[in-house]
Amino acid sequence: MSSGQESVFSEYESDASQTSKLLRKFKETPFVPIGMAGFAVVVGYGLYRLKHRGDMKMSLHLIHMRVAAQGFVVGAITCGVLYSMFQEYVVKPKE
Repeated sequence: MSSGQESVFSEYESDASQTSKLLRKFKETPFVPIGMAGFAVVVGYGLYRLKHRGDMKMSLHLIHMRVAAQGFVVGAITCGVLYSMFQEYVVKPKE
């Protein structure tokens, strides 16, 4: 490896622990953990409702759960992109 690549890797390894790396990433991109948490909530609610689905077929219930979870994640990603564009182009003064 060249010395340039070693310096990049040492920069990422300089943090004290995995937790501090994770917290730093969450501060840089706040909508990623929101999307992950929303996905987990939708899946948890879907599994809870699995017992009380009535006459609905299992496949139809799973399709609805998948679409809801994907919709939440795509919405969180879209909000994250809009937030980063707002930060870059509106809040940051142009030089």
